[in-house]
Amino acid sequence: MSVAKKEYKRVTVKSLIEMKKNGEKISMLTAYDYSMAKIVDAANVDVILVGDSASNVMAGHETTLPITLDQMIYHASSVIRAVNRALVVVDLPFGSYQSDPKEALRSAIRIMKESGGHAVKLEGGLEIKESVKRILNAGIPVMGHLGLTPQSIYKFGTYTVRAKEEEEAIKLKEDALMLEKAGCFAIVLEKIPATLAKEVAELVTIPVIGIGAGNGVDGQVLVVHDLVGLTQEFNPRFLRRYMNLYEEMGKAISDYVSDVKSRDFPSDDEQY
Repeated sequence: MSVAKKEYKRVTVKSLIEMKKNGEKISMLTAYDYSMAKIVDAANVDVILVGDSASNVMAGHETTLPITLDQMIYHASSVIRAVNRALVVVDLPFGSYQSDPKEALRSAIRIMKESGGHAVKLEGGLEIKESVKRILNAGIPVMGHLGLTPQSIYKFGTYTVRAKEEEEAIKLKEDALMLEKAGCFAIVLEKIPATLAKEVAELVTIPVIGIGAGNGVDGQVLVVHDLVGLTQEFNPRFLRRYMNLYEEMGKAISDYVSDVKSRDFPSDDEQY
């Protein structure tokens, strides 16, 4: 049975809760700059994530760990200037919230004040409970993130699927319930078994957004550069490429170089 889609002129935290309640799937994509964010927002994506994946995609680092709070604020403020409809969620980067709830609050406040972002996202469960509560008590919306948490990659040692074993699956469900009870408005589940992700989505009343977590959740998120094929090295099972922009841009630039070398560009019509 199809569900009538409600039109949202501006997506809010409340909108996402309504979408889950009404059975409407939530679309979420990353963006890190003004130009890309403008395209993503105009395509009616519900949530734009200014992810710490900017460390990989924009700066070429191997992990998300090197990106700083100042850099996240720069990327987020660029995105915010382009957005008219989507809810903009900003990742708190590694080192800005794990050690001290007071530092976590200071980091979240800086993101909200200096970038204009609408919410923040934190990785982890029980171990970050106090940080989540302190940020929420300040009136800042928080999105959780469980499963594969890239900021903990050196602890895991691998990017393989998480929570395949019963003990870890039980903890993940407990962490999801804790995040909901603490007041988080949504949770991202990354790279976990689809059956477990579906269980979590049914267990909590807040939206669950998946990446590599199957289709039994309330929405999906991808890195936009992966979706449009700007990146080529990253090929996980969960990624669907909707175009090959790397190849198309490469051909366009190659044609430009050829036209310059042959003196075909600029033509008489392209000069003053």
